[in-house]
Amino acid sequence: MIEELFYIEKSAYRDSFMHNLDARVKIVGLIALIIAMVAIPYSPMVFRIGALFLVFLGVLWASSRLPWQIYAKRLLMVLPFGLFIILFQIFFTNRYYTVFHVIANLPFGIHIYAESIQFAGILLVKFVVCISAIILLSSTTKLHDMLEGAGRMGLPPEFALTFGMMIRYLFVFGYIYRKINESLATRCFDPFNSALSYRYRMKQIGYTVGTIFIRSYEQGERVYTSMLCRGYGKDSHIFITKKPLQSSEWTFLSLCLVFVIAVPVIIWMGAGTLF
Repeated sequence: MIEELFYIEKSAYRDSFMHNLDARVKIVGLIALIIAMVAIPYSPMVFRIGALFLVFLGVLWASSRLPWQIYAKRLLMVLPFGLFIILFQIFFTNRYYTVFHVIANLPFGIHIYAESIQFAGILLVKFVVCISAIILLSSTTKLHDMLEGAGRMGLPPEFALTFGMMIRYLFVFGYIYRKINESLATRCFDPFNSALSYRYRMKQIGYTVGTIFIRSYEQGERVYTSMLCRGYGKDSHIFITKKPLQSSEWTFLSLCLVFVIAVPVIIWMGAGTLF
């Protein structure tokens, strides 16, 4: 999994409509969609709004010309964490319903409620839509561009510098892990080799983890010393140039915000009869 860290931005270096959009447009548009999805009351209309939002995200993903396998892989990596919480909702009552109907009785006094199943489905739709928006943003925007976009929108320089260093040292940590892993492989050490005693394998893995953190710390100290030699101080910040949005980007952002606001309002008012 750590090896995949070096390819986490591979999809963000392509050339397409979504990739070439300013990072601020994507950040504002997709965060607005997430806020709108979260703010929708817990009711069956979430299914219709979520379906329209997923279609909208699907169109944007198609415009990025990225393979659908990338989206599916990243969604499946995150989905189990949400499903674990959502699945347990069917066994409990919640404050969004006043009457509950039992549809199944399980041992130890556990019941499955029809209303709780509907509530779990609503949570699932909200979760999938929000995660899909994040996947689209991360798959079409470079980390550095995202950092610069946030800085241009008013992110405090201290935060921008901290996030920039975090991004940098994340890859340093991965590089050190790869070096140590290659060293273990040249010594024919395999943590899954059942011929070795379990205690010995755990001991070596513990040494390896400790070595990774120590070497990462030492590398960080060397980099920090180099930064001080080059004039780094408490008033140092990441240099972010001013970059006005183009008229086409303003138009696209406006259309996205209108869509994100109009869809819930129309369906909530009962004017939409798409389903």
